[in-house]
Amino acid sequence: MKILQTKKNRIYFFPDAGLMRDKSFLSSRGAFCPFNTCCGFTVVEMLLVIALIALIAGLGGGLYKGTYEGLLVKRSARGFYLAAEYARMLAIEQQKPCKMTLDNEENKYALVMDEFNEEGGDVEQLLIRNFYFSPVELAKGIKFEKIQITSNNPVDDYEEQEQTIVFLPNGTAQAAVVQIGDGKTHYTASINPATGKTKIEFGTADNVEVRIIDLDKMEQY
Repeated sequence: MKILQTKKNRIYFFPDAGLMRDKSFLSSRGAFCPFNTCCGFTVVEMLLVIALIALIAGLGGGLYKGTYEGLLVKRSARGFYLAAEYARMLAIEQQKPCKMTLDNEENKYALVMDEFNEEGGDVEQLLIRNFYFSPVELAKGIKFEKIQITSNNPVDDYEEQEQTIVFLPNGTAQAAVVQIGDGKTHYTASINPATGKTKIEFGTADNVEVRIIDLDKMEQY
């Protein structure tokens, strides 16, 4: 019986020290290995590791895709909010109504203002396109899931009011609720008719109410 002490202060017992010359006791780097199981991986073990890595990568890819799509919806809602705020500012600054037109089929929106044509003597709609804003088309897969616009004027044309939000020079606007989403993630923009300001909330428009505020009654308080 031979006793061998390694550099790591581990003692192994061998019936014959000649076994040290057996290749099964040497690792791939030539280091002494008393047990054959520590010298490498079997094919089954390597396949299991590869399968585990592929599974983790697949889960991570799906999570990244969902997060990216959610960010696109959030960015689209943010862009709509900025456009509505800019429309309110233009109406006050130019002292004439600014309209936000919504194309529900093409998922586009734009800002327009009435402009008097001195040559023809007619009023034309001027499409706003400048450094601060240009017509917007929502990203692929994102759409207007719900549009609800209420007018203070009951004689307004129904089709027009359903697709147009009017911001007035006095800072007020039509009450409106617009839901933007991709079927999974939803954001809702609500426009306060008394102030003309827009608010963005995460979620659907089910719990958001469109109201008409009587400004004459508010002045009494």
